[in-house]
Amino acid sequence: MRVVRDLGARLRKPLCLAMGVFDGLHRGHREVIAAAVRSGARLGITPAVLTFDPHPDTVLSPRGAPPLLTTTEEKLALLRDLGVRLTVLATFDRQLADMPAEEFVRELLVGRLRARCLVVGEGWRFGAAGKGATGLLREMAPELGFSVSVVRPLSLGGAKVSSTRIRSLLARGRVSAAAEMLGYRYQVTGKVVAGAGLGRTLGYPTANLALPEDKLIPADGIYACLAGLRRLRPAVAYIGTRPTVSAGGRRGTEVHVLAPEGRGTARPRLDLLGRALRVEFAARLRGDRKFPSLEALSRQMACDCKRARALL
Repeated sequence: MRVVRDLGARLRKPLCLAMGVFDGLHRGHREVIAAAVRSGARLGITPAVLTFDPHPDTVLSPRGAPPLLTTTEEKLALLRDLGVRLTVLATFDRQLADMPAEEFVRELLVGRLRARCLVVGEGWRFGAAGKGATGLLREMAPELGFSVSVVRPLSLGGAKVSSTRIRSLLARGRVSAAAEMLGYRYQVTGKVVAGAGLGRTLGYPTANLALPEDKLIPADGIYACLAGLRRLRPAVAYIGTRPTVSAGGRRGTEVHVLAPEGRGTARPRLDLLGRALRVEFAARLRGDRKFPSLEALSRQMACDCKRARALL
């Protein structure tokens, strides 16, 4: 998949363009992108995506900007698997935010990106003050020679699939319900950094992760998950402030990779330090809590690992 980051460039080949922020690339987003891929194939033109970096809310409402479900690199990796052949990654800044809606369509979408087919979700807005909407696209389409498709929101179990809804689920630790809406397990990727070594002392060595500050981290607790560099293995993740060993500690994320059955406790690989470890959350086992002793904590960790192994 080709990635274009320069909005000043004029593309040569026409596009069937799906537009959106697409944070999370959940099932609703995938419906929009799939429609662009189908239309592109029917028309014989390149199926493409226009999305933004950073998230527009970081410019439009910095204090209210939500934590990300997908970093830019995660988003691009997911798009590669959806049949998209080109992604336009537009830098969202004040200049782009203030562009009048008509200019956005005429100069950017049609003039530079050569869009001949536009696919958007219902309620999609664009241009200065969000004045552009699907109605404007339909008005301008005959003059500028493009078609417009509007995809209705997707619902699961009576609930609308949305990034906001998914954030709410993750904030409560409901990673399984979030995965239903995403269409895949929620994931984080972080650099492995040196820790205090407490997990090793307790018999459960962990990889401590440094995660992107703008990435949403699920609620505190213990999770059954899959983790690895490339090949993912069953694991247990801890998110919390380590109340048993430190009062008012800093929130962190640690991962213990489960050893294969019958091979004892998994040992951390020395070459993990400094490398990027990916974690996919399967289910929340329990919340975080303070234990009366390290021995009690160790016994609970054994139970957690047993439950995680059974689930995974």
